[in-house]
Amino acid sequence: MESLLNTKWVSTAASIWIQCTSGASYTFGIYSSVLKSSQSYDQSTLDTVSVFKDIGANVGVLSGLLYSTVTTSSRRSGVNSSPWVVHVAGAIQCFVGYFLMWASVVGLISRPPVPLMCLFMLVAAHAQTFFNTANVVSGVENFRNFGGTIVGIMKGFLGLSGAILIQVYNALCQGDPTTFILILAIVPTLVSLTLMPCVKIYKTTTFDDKNHLNAFSAIALIVAAYLMLAIILENIFSFPVWGRTITFIILLVLLASPVGIAAKALKEEKDPLERYHQIPGEPDQTTVGSSSGIDLFRDDEDDEKDMNLFQAMVTVNFWLLFIAMICGMGSGLATINNISQIGESLGYTTMERSSLVALWSIWNFLGRFGGGFISDIFLHKGWARPLFIVITLATLTFGHLIVASGFPGNLYIGSIVVGICYGSQWSLMPAITSEIFGVRHMGTIFNAVAIASPVGSYVFSVRIIGYLYDKVAEGEGNSCYGTKCFMLSFIIMASVAFFGFLVALALFFRTRWFYGQLVVRRLRRLSIS
Repeated sequence: MESLLNTKWVSTAASIWIQCTSGASYTFGIYSSVLKSSQSYDQSTLDTVSVFKDIGANVGVLSGLLYSTVTTSSRRSGVNSSPWVVHVAGAIQCFVGYFLMWASVVGLISRPPVPLMCLFMLVAAHAQTFFNTANVVSGVENFRNFGGTIVGIMKGFLGLSGAILIQVYNALCQGDPTTFILILAIVPTLVSLTLMPCVKIYKTTTFDDKNHLNAFSAIALIVAAYLMLAIILENIFSFPVWGRTITFIILLVLLASPVGIAAKALKEEKDPLERYHQIPGEPDQTTVGSSSGIDLFRDDEDDEKDMNLFQAMVTVNFWLLFIAMICGMGSGLATINNISQIGESLGYTTMERSSLVALWSIWNFLGRFGGGFISDIFLHKGWARPLFIVITLATLTFGHLIVASGFPGNLYIGSIVVGICYGSQWSLMPAITSEIFGVRHMGTIFNAVAIASPVGSYVFSVRIIGYLYDKVAEGEGNSCYGTKCFMLSFIIMASVAFFGFLVALALFFRTRWFYGQLVVRRLRRLSIS
């Protein structure tokens, strides 16, 4: 049992499970209405609180610095390091932030002023960056040759976590978003504290790394398909309590399957001769690296220069990537933050709005998973990864125009396009960061670039969407109904997404030579070794 626990495969499974409960920020649409009514907020105030959620969930420089600090000494001594301190820091923030928010809503404490509620939201959401940094960066270090794939898996499950947590909501407290806030304080905290000892760094590569990663990818796709089916059926039929409970139990069984992949991978690594003795003319395969063995495919670190944050920030590539992310991540995040209010203004029912929030997690997952997995395939064929940011930002432009149109059912189509394009940025950006600037300080650098998301979200949510909404809102509760409420806002965001497309195109042309001469050459050399 100890040999099973001390492998990069169990580390990957544990990271996946932590990621599955880390995306509480994606469920804001479930409890935003009760937060708004209990605290007597108007739309602009609610959007301001939401922006602090975005700041907390995306400004992860501190988590990157903490990760680098706690793993550096172990890396130098050759010991398999563990970012457990990063997980503990995230767990504390998650519990404190959401518990105080819940206490405010139920009246356990007096209604806090808006700045204090923004602080509660900031702390709660900031936990996500600690969980995410620990799991994503350790995954990249464990599977450096397939960085896009492992980032896609980790980011994909983080994207699915919104739908997973909503299934928890449906099974335990459907119709009671207040209790759901308390659940958000407890569940991610317990899961991370329980599993964090298993998440470790093993800098080794085996022959079947890609095959086993593909197995994890298959599970992610199965879970996503199951969640989508469950959400659609729940939208069509009114499930009784026992039906929602059975749906949730099946989900838990599916989420337990990664441990089977870990056990299979360990078994195959322990008996490499059985798998390779039949291949004539091959070099001795008995020294294939395992999770505790020799790395047969050790990266030649001389090929790449590992930049720190300050060195990266003086490059043009850093700022091109940052601006592109403002346009892509910022406008996408503003969409999910306001999707419930958009649906309300267009006459969608409460169940339909909840389904839109839950389905967003599926599209977000497909973007995150597909962006990493597909770009890895084309990277080996010589395509520069930034090209996929170009493609997704061009598509995002049309997605915003669909939301702006207001035709019947537009939010279902628009949320698919925007969700997939938004999600893809979250797997493409960290992978590109590790390739252009190196892996050693990846956690700090990609979290610095991720600041673009809340910056863009603040501009789009508060200064554009919230401002224009309140300008046309009227009647009791400062409400607005019809396409006039959000049309102009999304036309503006479509224009910004197109500008991001042009910026990403410049990044693609600047890095095309780099990918052709360095990254692709290294990957091809390793595939021949």
